Amino acid sequence: MMKVLAISGTPKKGGLTDLLLDRALEGAAAAGAETEKIVLNDLVFRPCIDCGGCDKAGICVLEDDLKPVYGKLQAADSIIMASPVFFGTLSAQLKMMIDRMQALWVLKYVLKKAPARKRKGAFLCVGGMDTAEYFESAKKIIKIVFAVLNIEYSGELFFRGANMSGKDARIRDEMLAKAYELGESLAKIA
Repeated sequence: MMKVLAISGTPKKGGLTDLLLDRALEGAAAAGAETEKIVLNDLVFRPCIDCGGCDKAGICVLEDDLKPVYGKLQAADSIIMASPVFFGTLSAQLKMMIDRMQALWVLKYVLKKAPARKRKGAFLCVGGMDTAEYFESAKKIIKIVFAVLNIEYSGELFFRGANMSGKDARIRDEMLAKAYELGESLAKIA
């Protein structure tokens, strides 16, 4: 059975990022995948301290709630990373997790132990600004993370102008439908 892992970088439970991510997971589950959602804001973890502890074995030496996430990232067949955009980049929660992925970088590039199987990933992002350029910095970071994890960047969903007054329900419903389709697509390896 396919495993689809969702990483939620939003600090706001029940907000639009969460709503779209949950809908994507519904699509993946409907397509037959096993799904799991990790809410980074619920975890207690420290930022990378650049201690070099992961340099020999590719394992982070910090003991906190992020420790089990590494194995889940490695085991998943597809991954969805979701974040609101703050000042043109990812949320602090998601960026802090990404910085802690230095151990997985060591696994791939130093120890040559990267997963060889084909995996897919998608980026789901919500921003208050109504310009496409607002998402570019965050997208570049996610693409780098996926490259480290040997994941093909195979989908994205950007909700622009989410904070603009007058955004009608029809647009929100369209985004929810697109999120569902994104989830379905990640439940199948092409």
